[in-house]
Amino acid sequence: MHKDRDIALMEDCRRGDREALGSLVRRYEKLVFNVAFRMLGNPDEAADVTQTVFLKVFENLGQYNPQYKFFSWIYRIAVNESINQLNRSNKTEPLADNVVAATQSPEQLLEAGLINNKIQSVLMTLQDDHRTVIVLRHFSELSYRQMSEVLQIPEKTVKSRLFTARKQMQLKLQQHGVLTA
Repeated sequence: MHKDRDIALMEDCRRGDREALGSLVRRYEKLVFNVAFRMLGNPDEAADVTQTVFLKVFENLGQYNPQYKFFSWIYRIAVNESINQLNRSNKTEPLADNVVAATQSPEQLLEAGLINNKIQSVLMTLQDDHRTVIVLRHFSELSYRQMSEVLQIPEKTVKSRLFTARKQMQLKLQQHGVLTA
């Protein structure tokens, strides 16, 4: 993202500029929601987590260290809040809504929706740390370096964790008939 712009906005927020906070929310709201949604599988809970993330950002403005990217800081808060929500609700819920291209036939839409539901269901069965790396890499499209910053772990650990998570996903998707062996 735009590191200098984010730092300037954070400094403005610290001085009480509500417009600066609004700019940060608009800039990162979709990213935070998408991470929460893929972690939780529930749009209502993802919206709640998104709101909580921005409240925490506002409450902790003084703790943000401009040496680090704001992007990494807010992603870390989003991941932590999503995990906290999972622990509070302690449930796995399949994906409710699917967004698919409107040019597909009803049969293709149905099949794509069923596959998406199975993928989300399998994703929800993974351990939190494995689900997190899958979401950050494949749904948020972060680089290994960015994932390392967000998760505050070495890149080697990110790669190892992602390798294990992918193997688990593959096995479980095969068991659900989404992939063939």
